[in-house]
Amino acid sequence: MPVVRVVILWHQHQPFYKDLVTGEYRLPWVRLHALKDYYGMVKLLDEFPDVHQTFNLVPSLITQIQDYVSGTAHDPFLHVAAKPAKDLTADDRRFALQYLFQANPTNMIGRYPRYRELWNRYRSSGDSPERAEKFFQPQDFTDLQVLSQIAWFDEFFLEEPEIAGLIQKGHGYSLEDQHLVIARQRELLSKVLPAHGDAARRGLIEISTSPLYHPILPLLCDTNVGAVSSPGLPLPPNRFRHPEDAREQLLRGLDLHQEVFGMRPRGVWPSEGSVSDEVLAIGHSLGVQWMATDEGVLGRSQGIHFSRDGSGRLPPDAAARLYTIHRYDNGQSVMNLLFRDHTLSDLIGFVYSGMPAEEAAQHLMQNIKNAAQALLDMGRDAVISIILDGENAWEYYPRSGREFLRRLYDALQRDPGVEAVTASEAIERHRDFGHLASFVPGSWINANFNVWISASEDNRSWDYLYHARNFFTQTAPRASEAQRKLAFEELLIAEGSDWNWWYGPEHHSANDRDFDELYRKHLSNVYQALGATPPDYLAQPIAGGLGRPSFAPQTAYIHPRITGDVVRYFEWMGAARYTADHRAGAMHGKRFLLDAVYAGIDENYVYGRLDFAGDVPETEFALVVNLESWAAAELRPRRALRLDAIVQERQLQEWKVSQAGDELPLDSCEARAHDGVKVALGRNFEFRLPLSWLLATPVSSGNNSAAAASVPATSKLRLRFSLWQKGLPVDALPLEGWIELELLSEADLMAMEY
Repeated sequence: MPVVRVVILWHQHQPFYKDLVTGEYRLPWVRLHALKDYYGMVKLLDEFPDVHQTFNLVPSLITQIQDYVSGTAHDPFLHVAAKPAKDLTADDRRFALQYLFQANPTNMIGRYPRYRELWNRYRSSGDSPERAEKFFQPQDFTDLQVLSQIAWFDEFFLEEPEIAGLIQKGHGYSLEDQHLVIARQRELLSKVLPAHGDAARRGLIEISTSPLYHPILPLLCDTNVGAVSSPGLPLPPNRFRHPEDAREQLLRGLDLHQEVFGMRPRGVWPSEGSVSDEVLAIGHSLGVQWMATDEGVLGRSQGIHFSRDGSGRLPPDAAARLYTIHRYDNGQSVMNLLFRDHTLSDLIGFVYSGMPAEEAAQHLMQNIKNAAQALLDMGRDAVISIILDGENAWEYYPRSGREFLRRLYDALQRDPGVEAVTASEAIERHRDFGHLASFVPGSWINANFNVWISASEDNRSWDYLYHARNFFTQTAPRASEAQRKLAFEELLIAEGSDWNWWYGPEHHSANDRDFDELYRKHLSNVYQALGATPPDYLAQPIAGGLGRPSFAPQTAYIHPRITGDVVRYFEWMGAARYTADHRAGAMHGKRFLLDAVYAGIDENYVYGRLDFAGDVPETEFALVVNLESWAAAELRPRRALRLDAIVQERQLQEWKVSQAGDELPLDSCEARAHDGVKVALGRNFEFRLPLSWLLATPVSSGNNSAAAASVPATSKLRLRFSLWQKGLPVDALPLEGWIELELLSEADLMAMEY
């Protein structure tokens, strides 16, 4: 009987945050994700011995974990978290406020009431460390230092008695508590790599690798390849062509894995799924047996588009092309290739976090079976490859997504027609291979390289790399061996993909400045290591500006007309604003549909506006706006409403406003029961609802009447917008948490300090 083989590959990656000259870590994400995700992801498989998976550990991540375990990592973030609160300098306190709240506000900060309380205090100061500092006392800082670390501990670690005791304590932490949390980190970090090695030796997992510092290999081989997948693409003024560096990066990755785990990897996830004929030839020459990339690269190479129907299925011919293993044979180069199911992978990465775990696991299993059915009907085995980041998505799931994973793995293990196998196991068991003789080069982001090359910032960074590489070639022969070694290592680091991920218009984060400065520091170190002064231009930012602000509070009453047709800037001036982060790490490949949302009140109404990222989507979708009113002393909302809108062919077909738990709507497009209610869709989606429906009335600070005091004051409103397709939540703003509006008089609102 034909079977369905599911290949799940978790890509574990962090950029190289360490400055080799100073030894300092510019950002703490290796340590924090190693505490939170990497150990538990593989340890969980002990409960499901028949569920085999592939873990792709990027070498730059491995070397940094080793640095922490050895105790030689100089991490200023850990230093500030460990320092007694009474000894924190003003700079330390501002540093702590800037960085120790960089965690998911719902599932990490919100999990710990005291941490959430401190975060709300920080936000009330406009997310400004300078303004917030005066509102934090030493005990506040100690609690922040402890909880900001516990929030990143793996679910397995949280169950240990000492840590569980600290969580139960909740607040009022002592210096001894702080020391305990810091001391445990190194011990916990030391378990990560051995857990992977042990699981690999027991056959539960396969460990694959990537090039050493995660470069885009096709672009290292030749930046002109960017215009092959995107004809007419603007390219850097100087052509960077160093296939020897690409080979060195891949060779070092293979060697490091053999050194650390005692076995040479058979497979490679090339950075960002980036492949080309030249890259496959290099991999073959180094003994690599398989590589993986995205379905878009296969589609572009074969001149087809993998378009799914309303139930998510591919036509039989397209399914037969995608759900198999391909043999690449081009001259002397041979390689087994797996192609990622983009849709199924993105469901885990971006959708299922918004669904109940059991429902999400059942949905994925059904979609796997639906996808494979066409091949099973032909009497052929189906190989479905699900490949995504193995760390970032779990911040958006409750409790790091462990309930979802357990339910999924249990379903995979129990289904007799499904085998969860490693990439190499799938290749060994497969019979009907597809065949490829050439590739259109591309990555797992839109089957091209446009994220990393073409924008003015991207091209400038490639040009700076070009000049540094040429300087090394000209100067290294006259330098000492130690100088050459350090300079070349810094070059290899600067060739990594992550720097250009944050340049250009596509992605922004709170750490844009850090990434920019760190990239230019690595390039500067090339010159300094060789005894030269770095060029002046490396002292200037490459990025044109900081990342987009994610949130701005309401500062004045608004009275916009609700038409949806034209953005009238001045009518929405003063509204609270939340803009999509469009960042990623984890967010590789996410298609953003929503760009920004605006919300505000006046004396009688609450208003909302949603701006789409581009045009209104052509396919049918639903918009949901959740609204809640809250009183300061209450533990649940006073009133919760839901606005549902159905859009077909870019036209608003129907809408209704309901109170939570009620079947009959308060108003709808058919009833038109309230003259003040307006809902519109044009270029944007806009609405207006009465505040009275939310039992909400703006309160003046001077209103101390007995009547006002007799009813608990509603202090704020919360709103959240989401877009649904085919019954699934595919985008939301905010992505986590809510937009909050203070229910104040206009005078008090305008007097607030932000």
